Amino acid sequence: MDIADLRDRILKQERRALARAITLVESAREDHRAQASALLESLRGAGRQALRVGLSGTPGVGKSTFIESFGMMLTGQGLRVAVLAVDPSSARSGGSILGDKTRMERLSRDKNAFIRPSPSQTHLGGVARRTREAVALCEAAGFDVVLIETVGVGQSETVVSEMSDLFLLLLAPAGGDELQGVKRGIMEMADVILVNKADGALKTTAMRTCADYAGALRLLRKRPQDPKGFPKAMTVSALEEEGLMTAWKEINTLTEWRKEEGHWTARRAAQAQFWFHEEVRQGLLARLHKAQARKDLQLLDEKVASGVITPSQAAQEMLARLA
Repeated sequence: MDIADLRDRILKQERRALARAITLVESAREDHRAQASALLESLRGAGRQALRVGLSGTPGVGKSTFIESFGMMLTGQGLRVAVLAVDPSSARSGGSILGDKTRMERLSRDKNAFIRPSPSQTHLGGVARRTREAVALCEAAGFDVVLIETVGVGQSETVVSEMSDLFLLLLAPAGGDELQGVKRGIMEMADVILVNKADGALKTTAMRTCADYAGALRLLRKRPQDPKGFPKAMTVSALEEEGLMTAWKEINTLTEWRKEEGHWTARRAAQAQFWFHEEVRQGLLARLHKAQARKDLQLLDEKVASGVITPSQAAQEMLARLA
């Protein structure tokens, strides 16, 4: 693969080249990983800094509908929007449906939008391991906003905060039971909570639910990276496209404040350090799949299973052999 040619085509905003590059960074083959690293290094600093928005929500809350309506609103303003939608992979087969493009039919036809579904590959947090690199490729291709959709809500979902500038939590109109069910950790990570489906018979319920979440946010400790009034809860209707512009204005208000106060730069620096450590951890885990390491691991597995050695002692021996 000609990395220089691929780089030039990405900088020219060729969608096919971007799709090919994302396929490359998602590959687990060693030669592809080397090519992906070379490509990313050649693109470093070449593109703009897009606004990276993480988005999560409870199942059935209407994430795809929201993203399509929100994305269409942004492209209508002349912005270029990339959507990286992470679909859950089967723990048994490893397969994934990857149906987000079919659920966002209007947005997928928009020339200023790019939608890329990716399998989570059972990665903790529902964010594909290479999503961060895909974000960098989208920035190099000149996109203004990158939306990162995760597979659901849970404590592990907070990993999305390590690759986004803002985190939106999308919730449906519901009673106190759902409020109790949302993990405190993800509530603390959310910059803006959007109560979706605030239309028709659910409008009043949505407003009441929004007030409940606003009260819950006030109980959480105020974060130094937030201006007065944030984090906040709002109501939106993705179906009727109401409240989307107001939400976008609030997102811009928070973004500009963080840039002026220096939190934006500090956050991205901390994220770069986090992913450096993560790459080291993943590299060490990959060494366990080498031929000799697999043999050693299997031998120690059998000793642990038969009670010849304790799990702790076996782990120490394995680590010593990898050193």
